[in-house]
Amino acid sequence: MPGPIFANMVLADEINRTPPKTQAALLEAMQERQVSAGNRKYSLAQPFFVLATQNPIEQEGTYNLPEAQLDRFMYLITVDYPETADEIEILKRTTTNYVGAPQQVMDGAAIMKYQQIIREVLVRDDLYDYVLRLVQATRIGKAYALPFAKQSLAWGAGPRACQNLLLGAKARAFFAGRAPHRDRRYPGRGQARAAPPHHPQLRRDRGRRDHGQGG
Repeated sequence: MPGPIFANMVLADEINRTPPKTQAALLEAMQERQVSAGNRKYSLAQPFFVLATQNPIEQEGTYNLPEAQLDRFMYLITVDYPETADEIEILKRTTTNYVGAPQQVMDGAAIMKYQQIIREVLVRDDLYDYVLRLVQATRIGKAYALPFAKQSLAWGAGPRACQNLLLGAKARAFFAGRAPHRDRRYPGRGQARAAPPHHPQLRRDRGRRDHGQGG
């Protein structure tokens, strides 16, 4: 019987509480888009992506995710306390008989179509150079690393950070109507702009003191 990994969107709650064997299986699913059981391999339906949370407070009973798996996540989002209005809405919904009714806004075929369209967004040559220099500035073993990176990071971002920066910038620019496209059916008014990556690794002492965890 197919398990919960056989879905288009997987939410892994408190992923750092899963043992290394489970994390390795999830890494295979995220990277290879398949699941192995014995000598058989089962392909996952497309589109497939993973959202995950980490427990940032309790360290006992948790397992640090390997860098190879962290590198498969496009963004790290630190979830802080909700705003007052949002927290009031949470109270209203969770202390009454309120039952949410989710509504479909897009199907899998549309998501895959947009994924292809995003890759066709035009990017100026100087932005490729900008993204690369931004990521290179985090690589503490290199002469071009910035001083704050050498003080705060254990190691810098890899090539996948460049890819995710560019793809994220393309998507944001496209849906904001600012991205010129190879296909004139998708006009835009500007160029893709890069957003910060999350893959540089904070030093453990600074990370625990200054930053929450999330995924």
